[in-house]
Amino acid sequence: MTDAITGVFGGSFNPPHLAHLLALSIVLARFDVARILVVPTYRHPFAKTLAPYNDRVRMCELAMGWLPRVEVSRVEQELGTESRTLRTIEHLHKLHPNWNLRFVMGADLKVESDKWYGFDRIAELAPPIVLGRVGVIYEGAPLAILPAISSTEVRAMIAAGRWDEVNGVLAREVVAFVRTNKLYAAASQS
Repeated sequence: MTDAITGVFGGSFNPPHLAHLLALSIVLARFDVARILVVPTYRHPFAKTLAPYNDRVRMCELAMGWLPRVEVSRVEQELGTESRTLRTIEHLHKLHPNWNLRFVMGADLKVESDKWYGFDRIAELAPPIVLGRVGVIYEGAPLAILPAISSTEVRAMIAAGRWDEVNGVLAREVVAFVRTNKLYAAASQS
């Protein structure tokens, strides 16, 4: 029997939406998982404008933190500077050499993995669990089980005040947090 998996699920989570929640549920259902670390990006490597880090961490806690064996991690804040998946994975591997790390990613990110910094090393330290996403097709792609929800589109919905649509793609606690804190009011958030 292999050791239980520690999944690493990183992202901007700007905001976290229901496809993120579904991804975690799928990993929990399909794999022997000790824990899944949800790792919000601390500082985007391409200087994309993000909601404040503490707000994104809190939204992740509200959206996904209640799932069993799911922990929202501030590891990228602890590392400081711009976020890089490879640095995060190497840091976790060094801190916990006995963990069976697996990098959880959507098929849409897998398509772009050749553009990632050190993806081969990421795959070596934390072999990816690739989850299929509607609209992402390539040879050998996993079955498309995740809906094609885009955080960019969600932010545009919020900026336009299309709350009926927003309610369909975000956890209710995240919607309340966004509204209370007036996040994403400007459509220029990317």
